[in-house]
Amino acid sequence: MIEDNIRVLRQAARITTDENFKIEKSWCIIAGNAELIDNMAYKAIASNHIVKILFREHVILKEGKLDKKFDFIMLYGNSISIFDFKRETEKRGGAFISIPRGLISEEPNLMAFVAPDDVVRSVVSILEKSKISFAILQESQTTSFIDIGLSNEVKLPNFIKSALKPFYNANEVVLSTILISVDKDVHIERVQSVATSNKIFVIDFKDIVTED
Repeated sequence: MIEDNIRVLRQAARITTDENFKIEKSWCIIAGNAELIDNMAYKAIASNHIVKILFREHVILKEGKLDKKFDFIMLYGNSISIFDFKRETEKRGGAFISIPRGLISEEPNLMAFVAPDDVVRSVVSILEKSKISFAILQESQTTSFIDIGLSNEVKLPNFIKSALKPFYNANEVVLSTILISVDKDVHIERVQSVATSNKIFVIDFKDIVTED
């Protein structure tokens, strides 16, 4: 982690020869399993406040007798450091989207979805059929990062649940993160409603407050 911080400082020094230059800050969302997000959280904490953790979520989706589990984290900070998080996330196979500060003012009503890919695609289809005008600005997917197992409501010995687990995880479920821009303010509530009712975690950038 110390080496990462030194590299970021050297990169910043190389591009800031202009004394009026200000390093832009940006947001990012990283999705994957608990181990990946643990590593990204540690990396942010070790950055000495260059990158801040806005929030982290551990999601459990219940589908019948199955639980689908995944984690994601939202970070904010120095855009050079955020790019370093992107390289590390992609190296480890996670999903990553970044949101530059300039995009907030350029695009109306930015929202991010995090959910299994089939659910995200279904919701996008519903919104399109509802004549809601929106655009997908970024998307990132990852496989093998959703942990699937029998729900605790299923009364079986743990050793049997463990034995069955490989069968549930054999069919890889794709975890997807997308960034969308909704054209009209009046459609925001409808987008929120459709997404959340389909168990998609929604991040509305109007609700994101950061300190520079």
